[in-house]
Amino acid sequence: MSVLVTGASGFVGRGLTAALAGRGMSVRPASRQASEGHLAMAPLSTQADWRPLLAGCDAVVHLAARVHHRGERGDAAEALYAEENAAATLALARQSLEQGVRRFVFVSSVKVHGDRSTREKPLREDDPLAPEDAYGRSKLAAERQLFEFGDKTGLEIVVVRPPLVHGPGVGANFRSLMQAVTRGMPLPFGAVDNRRSLVGLDNLCDFLALTLIHPAAPGEAFLVSDGEDVSTARLVRLMGDAVGREARLMPVPKGVLSAGLHAIGRGGMATRLLGDLQVDIGKAQRHLGWVPPVSLFDGLRQVASAPLGAADGSRRA
Repeated sequence: MSVLVTGASGFVGRGLTAALAGRGMSVRPASRQASEGHLAMAPLSTQADWRPLLAGCDAVVHLAARVHHRGERGDAAEALYAEENAAATLALARQSLEQGVRRFVFVSSVKVHGDRSTREKPLREDDPLAPEDAYGRSKLAAERQLFEFGDKTGLEIVVVRPPLVHGPGVGANFRSLMQAVTRGMPLPFGAVDNRRSLVGLDNLCDFLALTLIHPAAPGEAFLVSDGEDVSTARLVRLMGDAVGREARLMPVPKGVLSAGLHAIGRGGMATRLLGDLQVDIGKAQRHLGWVPPVSLFDGLRQVASAPLGAADGSRRA
């Protein structure tokens, strides 16, 4: 199987490229700049010409996306997310079909469901979809357009909705938290009893590889995780175990933490650190027979053993 992987220079893209090659697939990695064997891909837009990259490919895994604001606000940001994450994705799917591609795997996000779940009911694929920001809305628009296009043309569409992805080289807040634990810094999460789903890079890549070949995958959307939901306090303790250093946790009341983070304009961080966001991976298990091959703790040990120097990219969730 020959597979085009877009966004191949990113955190997930590098891991996926290696994972697919390790399974004997012929991988065609594409990123914004040609380097280290990667092919140069055009900026995400409806005008991009993907045909030279698609020729001879059997499948596509579309990872490339606009993930963060770059100074835009309001309607301008909304329009750019819609163009790069939805309209450009459909344009890529159209060209994929024209070039003989059979299967198109789209890496979406749990954020199409919103930013929270309830303790009593983890999110499932058939739950109402209610994204709360421009990124989530653009991913949902892409999903709907792809499924409609697949129904009309026969292109096999698979959608995967990961939560926060962790693994060696992870960036952003996860990296900062691991660094704080490694340095023995006291952290104020001892009283936080939320539940969050995460997915390790190895587990996500294993699942994406399965969706490329499994006959029951097309036409479906899947939530994916490590299958072990943890509180922020529990996650920090596991990080401490992974780095061989007891985590220093202070039992600051959740309400005080939330108020403090909102007061300094970090409401989004408050949601991620203090709120619940659980996903049910039962559909992936039933439909595809998938079991996460790497435990959450083993995944954290991999993060701990990798350099935590310069920040790297990570999937948004």
